[in-house]
Amino acid sequence: MPYVDGFQVTPEELKEVFARLQPYLPRHLKKVTSHSYGLGYEFEPFTGREPEPSAPSTHDDPKLRYVRESEDEAEYQLRQKAGLVLSELYQQAREEWRSAAYVADLKTVVEDAPALWRAYQDEATALAAAYDYLRTPNAAAEWPSAVSRLVDAQDRTTSAAVAFDGRAAQIAEVHDTHLYARLGRAAALEAAGYPDAEDWPIGAVCDYGRRFYGRGAGPLEEQVRDLIEQQDAHLAKVSRLAGTVTGRPAIRTEEEA
Repeated sequence: MPYVDGFQVTPEELKEVFARLQPYLPRHLKKVTSHSYGLGYEFEPFTGREPEPSAPSTHDDPKLRYVRESEDEAEYQLRQKAGLVLSELYQQAREEWRSAAYVADLKTVVEDAPALWRAYQDEATALAAAYDYLRTPNAAAEWPSAVSRLVDAQDRTTSAAVAFDGRAAQIAEVHDTHLYARLGRAAALEAAGYPDAEDWPIGAVCDYGRRFYGRGAGPLEEQVRDLIEQQDAHLAKVSRLAGTVTGRPAIRTEEEA
C-alpha cells in the first residue's frame, strides 16, 4: 500500500480519493502509478505557455470539505488523504510547468548566442596569435605593423565580447526569473537545444552594466579589457626597456652620440 505524506492509503481508499478528486485533477495529468513508497504522477509535456497550475479550492465540495475527526473519523481520514494527494499532484505539476516555462523563455532569448560565442572565440584566438607573434624574431622587422595588427585584433575581440554580453545579459535575466525552477542553468539550456552552452560565460544580472576592477572578473567585455590592459602594459615596458618610442627604435644622432 502506498504512503501519501506519511499516511498509508489502501487500494479502496485510493479509488475513492480519485473518484472525488476527478473534477479537480490537472488537465495535463496522464497517469497515476502506485508504489510502496508513494504515488507517482505522469503529465503530458507542458509548453510553459499555459497558465501556471494552481490547486483549486475544495472547501465547498460536500465530499471534500473539512469534517471534524470527532464527527466521523473515517471520513476525516479519507478527506485528509484526498487533500494531500491533490496538493502533491499540483506541486509536481507546478514544478514541471516551471521547468517548461524556463526552457521556453530561454528559447526566446538565446537566438544567435551560439554564433556570437563562436565569433568571440575566433577573435580571441586571433588576438592571442597577434600578441604571441610580437615575441618572435620576425616581429622586429615589422614592429609598427605588427603592433597595429594587435590593436586591430584587440578592437575586434572587444566588439565580439560586447556583442556576446548583450545576449548573455538577456539569458541572465531568464536565469534570474526562474531561479527556483527544478532545472539547473546548464540543464535548462540543454533542454532548450543548446548542449554546448555550459561553456558560455553567463554572469548574474547584476554583473552587467557596471565596471569591475578585479582581474578576470565580470562579463566578457571586462575580461577582455583586463587582458588588453595587461598586453598594453607589457608592450609599454618592452618599448621602454628596448629603447623604443611608440613602437619605433629610438635613433640617436651623431651629436647625441
